[in-house]
Amino acid sequence: MTKRVAEDIHGYSYGMAEIVSSAVSLQELEDLKATVGFTEEDKRYLLLAGEVLADQTHDVVLRWRSGIIAGIPHLARHSRANDGRPLPDYLAKSNLRFEQWILDTCFRPYDRNWLDYQQEIALRHTSLKKNQTDQVESTSHVPLRDIIGFVAVINETIKPYLASKSHSNAEVEKMHRAWCKSIQLQMALWAGPYVNASQAPNEW
Repeated sequence: MTKRVAEDIHGYSYGMAEIVSSAVSLQELEDLKATVGFTEEDKRYLLLAGEVLADQTHDVVLRWRSGIIAGIPHLARHSRANDGRPLPDYLAKSNLRFEQWILDTCFRPYDRNWLDYQQEIALRHTSLKKNQTDQVESTSHVPLRDIIGFVAVINETIKPYLASKSHSNAEVEKMHRAWCKSIQLQMALWAGPYVNASQAPNEW
């Protein structure tokens, strides 16, 4: 059973019947893995990365959200009310899901449930589902360009956490490479709803 950051994670519906099946087939997922060069070795090192990060997810997300995003107004507004007021409950709930995403990235098998939940995550950043999970009034969507752009920050800042448990430099490099490939894979999948004009038009 995949590790969880908490027993109760509000809005975390991984594998539940309510999640709509992705239009991406399992064969297309395998093809995409080949495109990003995701190998069996990467899978093994991603599991190792999960063990390293498991007790650091809170610190990692705090770094991303409070240490970086909070200082970039056009990103911070997506976790605030439309008038700029903080939404601490919304932030806390979404942060917990963000933490769980780290564990899911490392520990979940990349199967149909994982593929379907990638679509769900993407939709929750578009106007189709953003704000619904936590019943808040915030920005209508997070632009795809900012999601893709922030990957550079996620990949750069995760490395010190991967290096925090006395693994060799070679092991850290392999964990980091596996992580980066997985994030690239996920970004390719998240782009789906954004480029489908019938789903989330004009949200680039």
